[in-house]
Amino acid sequence: MYRILLADDEGIMLESLKKIIETNYGRECEIACAKTGRAVVELAESFRPDIAFMDIQMPGLSGVQAMREIRKFNKSTIFIVITAYDRFHYAQESISLGVLEFLTKPVSKKTILEVCQKAMQQVDENRQKRSDDLQIREKLETVVPLIESGYMYSLLLQTDYNDYEDKYKELLGVTYDYGYVIAVEFGDSVENGVLTNAIGASVRANRFYQEFRETAKGFFACVVGPVMGNRIMLLVPFEREAATYEERVSIVTSARNMVHRLEQRIDCRFRAGIGKVKPIEDVRASYVEALQALREGDSHVAHIYDIPLVKEYDGEYPLDLENRYIQRTIEGDEAAARSVANAFFDWMVQNYGEYRADIEIKVLELVIRVEYQAFFKGGVKYGFRYRENYIRELQECPGYEEIRHWFLHKTGEVISGILTTKDRESESVVSKAKTYIEENYQKDISLDDVSRYVDISPYYFSKLFKQEAGRNFIEYLTGVRMNAARKLLLDPGYSIKEVCALSGYSDPNYFSRIFKKYEGLTPSEYRERLR
Repeated sequence: MYRILLADDEGIMLESLKKIIETNYGRECEIACAKTGRAVVELAESFRPDIAFMDIQMPGLSGVQAMREIRKFNKSTIFIVITAYDRFHYAQESISLGVLEFLTKPVSKKTILEVCQKAMQQVDENRQKRSDDLQIREKLETVVPLIESGYMYSLLLQTDYNDYEDKYKELLGVTYDYGYVIAVEFGDSVENGVLTNAIGASVRANRFYQEFRETAKGFFACVVGPVMGNRIMLLVPFEREAATYEERVSIVTSARNMVHRLEQRIDCRFRAGIGKVKPIEDVRASYVEALQALREGDSHVAHIYDIPLVKEYDGEYPLDLENRYIQRTIEGDEAAARSVANAFFDWMVQNYGEYRADIEIKVLELVIRVEYQAFFKGGVKYGFRYRENYIRELQECPGYEEIRHWFLHKTGEVISGILTTKDRESESVVSKAKTYIEENYQKDISLDDVSRYVDISPYYFSKLFKQEAGRNFIEYLTGVRMNAARKLLLDPGYSIKEVCALSGYSDPNYFSRIFKKYEGLTPSEYRERLR
């Protein structure tokens, strides 16, 4: 059904247009008529036309003025202008309002029908586009929560974040490099600062999760994490590395209003803890602070800054740099670790250059911290007297550049140990897998069989095997089988069928195709050539 509005101050013209359209399109159209500019605008508000035939010259508001008013509340109406005046400035104004056609009276029946058909086709295209957009939006409503959950898991668990950081940010429209976490907890009631029936609330959360998301996003431009127990985490991107006092107050106020709205809309009690602004890649620290604010806060909403005895460094200490240094070192990212170590060392020299002993102590502390963590990854040896020379080596450094060199050298040793351990573990797994393949290639073995044998997941084993062996599992297994087949074909005592079976294949035809693919000859042709 197409809603068509006819506007002309000439009754004969109105009747003529109406009859032509009704005769040719019948029940496909609903037609309304108006004779003045004001009547056109008022009728358009209630009738909401898909197509409007507009006369330029009408009593009161002109056709152009009427179209301009209609455009304010209806962007989709398709206008067709009809006028007895062939004036260029009318055409210009009409085009600026998105008019489909500009017709000069008298207009033939054929022209009316052609233009009407063209307008109907555009209405259909617009409707289809709106329908497609709605379908895409519906799909996004399903997909975006999954992407946001993946992003939050990646940030909080520090798994594969560096690999997918840019893609996550692009998909979710995250443009800032900083952010803070709000931990929202829910339960039946608050007793001694703790929300009760966490398990029951967690089960109910799956029912109210979508409503929670909509409410939270109404107060914060945030990424909403998944339900984790009776908590949901919000990541709020922030444009700077720290929030001012006024901004913190605004954040707390918005969080209070959010909690109040949630309790109005959802049959649960809510509390919220807010962490400090951190670099996005280190936002896990804000997550820990948000949980601390939840545990130690005595109100519905608590900011970590409002918690008594919050541990703060004296002065403008670059805690973020320190955390990044430790994280990048343990990840084995030497370039990033060296960059952060240099930046941290520059800060110490610039701010506390007269306190060499304190700088030596801090350098020693950081090296020992990363060595200790690397020990649990198998990256370094660890013993009571392994560092007996560290203090003496630092004290014997002539100046700060030598201390910096010692700091970077020890950092490099830790990273080298971590990477060597990873390589050794990978080589051990792949070497074990290769041995298994070479001993069992005659059987019907699969990637799952081998990954189970080396005790790691099939997906990770497949990735690791290709990385270390230079070929994927199937290519390597086929190579081993082809090598065995070539040797067996040297012995005329084996038939082609026996060679097929002894090489690990049950179908001679398939074996022949694979062999020809590798050797350029069938097994029979290969044996003939050997004679």
